[in-house]
Amino acid sequence: MILLLGMGAISERIWAAELKDSSTVTSSQLLQSKGIEKLVFIKRFTYQASHYYTEFIQGGFLPGGNLCVLDLKDGSVKELLPEMRSGIFERFDVSFDAQKILFAWRAEEGVGYRIYEVKVDGTGLRQVLKEPSNEAELVQRYRIFKYHHGTDDMSPCYLPDGGICFVSTRSQYGTLCDAGDYLTSTTLFRMDADGKNLRQLTTSAVSEQTPTLAEDGRILYSRWEYVDKGAVSVKCIWSMYPDGSSSREVYGANIDLPPTLTQPRAIPGEPSGYVVAGTPHYPQNGVGTIIRLDMTKNIRTREPMTYLTPTTDIRGEAGFAFKGEDGQWKQDAKGRGPLFRDPYPLSKAQLLVAHKPEGTPWNEPKGYGLYLLDESGAVQLIYRDPDISCWNPTPLKPRKVPPLIAPSKDKALAEAKLANCVITDVYHGLVGVLRGTIKYVRILEQCPRPWTARRYYDGDQYDQQHAVITKDTHLGLKVQHGIVPVEADGSANFLVPADRSIFFQILDEHYMAVQTERTYVNYMPGEIRSCIGCHETPQSAVTVGSPHATPLALKRAPSLPGPQPGERDGHRALDYVQDVQPVWNAYCIKCHSGEGPKGNLDLSGELTQRFNVSYESLIPERRKGNRDRGLLGPVIGENHPKTGNVEYLPARSLGSHASVLVAMLSDGKVKLANPEQAKRAEKLAEVHRQIELKLEELLKVTNWVDTNGQYYGSYWGRRNLKYKDLPDFRPRQTFEMATSTVNPYPNSIKK
Repeated sequence: MILLLGMGAISERIWAAELKDSSTVTSSQLLQSKGIEKLVFIKRFTYQASHYYTEFIQGGFLPGGNLCVLDLKDGSVKELLPEMRSGIFERFDVSFDAQKILFAWRAEEGVGYRIYEVKVDGTGLRQVLKEPSNEAELVQRYRIFKYHHGTDDMSPCYLPDGGICFVSTRSQYGTLCDAGDYLTSTTLFRMDADGKNLRQLTTSAVSEQTPTLAEDGRILYSRWEYVDKGAVSVKCIWSMYPDGSSSREVYGANIDLPPTLTQPRAIPGEPSGYVVAGTPHYPQNGVGTIIRLDMTKNIRTREPMTYLTPTTDIRGEAGFAFKGEDGQWKQDAKGRGPLFRDPYPLSKAQLLVAHKPEGTPWNEPKGYGLYLLDESGAVQLIYRDPDISCWNPTPLKPRKVPPLIAPSKDKALAEAKLANCVITDVYHGLVGVLRGTIKYVRILEQCPRPWTARRYYDGDQYDQQHAVITKDTHLGLKVQHGIVPVEADGSANFLVPADRSIFFQILDEHYMAVQTERTYVNYMPGEIRSCIGCHETPQSAVTVGSPHATPLALKRAPSLPGPQPGERDGHRALDYVQDVQPVWNAYCIKCHSGEGPKGNLDLSGELTQRFNVSYESLIPERRKGNRDRGLLGPVIGENHPKTGNVEYLPARSLGSHASVLVAMLSDGKVKLANPEQAKRAEKLAEVHRQIELKLEELLKVTNWVDTNGQYYGSYWGRRNLKYKDLPDFRPRQTFEMATSTVNPYPNSIKK
């Protein structure tokens, strides 16, 4: 155990000595001129995490430090909670009246972070939220390696309605690209000031982080997402109202570098201005460069980004890049150049930051201090402690309580756990698509992988998937909730399930996807939302009641998702063996199976180690750099490549309308834009002219292609062929199984 005793005098001397060599106006004087007389910050040894989102999992238990207040007038530092030095402090927030501080603290190795509140004088300490009553059971059941894998509650922030927002592992989701399944995702929650009325706000399959409150009352947060995108490229900035409604992108959904945008804060007095930290995916401690965002510029480009630390950049999935005196950029995995974290904007031009000067590596336990950063990139020391790093510089100053945003909700829909979505004109932003050609919206969901799907046996992992879903396409499970109609004017009015990660496809008259939403929205129960159409930017979103002619869809009751031809009710697990293999069995295996199959294409259903023969024949191998489009056409491999693979794609770029296989089988319904592929499809169609699929049979194939080639319809059941004699080996998939967090085979999967 490291005890930091008697540090005040040493730190004070360093503070005073450093300021003598600073500019004429010291950082302390600049801050005091802005009415800031004290700063709250955290002393904590630098985390030693492998990834930006794993600080709480394997950042190392290095106890010591405190929640501190720096007096800018004399440089003295007060540790508010000396009795808690034996633990680790994470992040905090100062109340609007500057009288209290919310913070997360971890008491010892083997337990999680808990949320506390204390008065600014160090009195009145209370634990806001207790661990779950079954915490010991969670630890015993799910612990892997040294991570306790119970509950962590972190990064609290005050809300204008008196509540508290924070991130937590209480959702119990495993990170999708973690084959070992010990890297837990955190999602957003909220609770009352007394810890009651706990509610999960998001169901994201991978991590969300660092919520803060904007001046207009929105929660800003960092969200890692991949729906048919590069798996590490998009950690973007989102916002929502304090009740979880109206979640929408702020910036970064198709920006690949830096791969991580985190720690967002709104710039005071700048409604369209934000600052973020840009960091690598690994290895690091949430440190990197500081970027200012101007959302009046085109958010589908890098135009909104201004680097406030211009000699530090992130130019790949891993490591850091630094610009030398010769003007050349050099990659440095150890991060020995200047690094930054925890931006707190005082204005558009000046920020408080945690900063490590050039010299030591990114994970130097004592390397970070508190600095004032200006928009030219110049830094001035505020305070540093030679024996421990310092983080999260925050003014101890009252601030205006943001307005309480409380949109009205439909009570009946809320009770039914539904939300109402309105598209006023689906053609808005849909370049190259003729009016009248869009007939339906398909409603899909990305399901997180619950802890209950954890494997404690070998063989089911594939690439970076713990419970394998696909071969080299997407990593997260997709399910279908059904389709709804689009009116003649392009409008749609329909219901979607709340508390789910929902995304859409727009379909033509043949139920083929013309465009896919490569992100998702968490709708709140009873929420009513509207957008103009298949918009390319969130700025295109509008509220019901905009000054347009009343859309036809608003002249009727909202539609419930319904079935496509051949379906019972539209709710369906997307399972290759159940959906697609029967089509090959009926029409194809006579020629395409056995020894020497025609075209060297085997479409038999014979089982392979983790899939079957036809699936492996159709899905191109990507792990060794193969970019062959194959018969399916463009298929998104989220892990291959991991970075990039996020650019906006025009209509018909993916799925059935770009597939040789579908063009061949569709009897002229698909016209490929690529001349070479079109010629190939015509030639194959001539050879296969005797095949006439029924609409529902063709739909099973196109639905599979349009949803990026998924194989398994749920996370449940053993995959590896060596388990073929066990009762849970590749069970028949149902929608209910796919969307449940309850393991239907609890006795066959044991630790």
